Amino acid sequence: MRAPKRVWKLLGLAGLAGVAATGAVLVRGERQRRAYTPEDVRARLHERHAAAAAVPGPEAGDEPPGPVPAGRRARLRARLRRRP
Repeated sequence: MRAPKRVWKLLGLAGLAGVAATGAVLVRGERQRRAYTPEDVRARLHERHAAAAAVPGPEAGDEPPGPVPAGRRARLRARLRRRP
């Protein structure tokens, strides 16, 4: 009966190690995120906005794309409705 207890103990220790490692990764990411100054954040946002504005999008008078094809469930529902 010693083997099952040992297995559960090892699983518990592995779980604790995983929780600790996840916490360490989250703290490191948070620390890196907070290292930006407000000017850095503002500059990055301006860069991202300029890049997004440079991508050509639909014009005001353009036609919308055609109908979205229906999924399997919608096609099946439509077929079943047509049957008498």
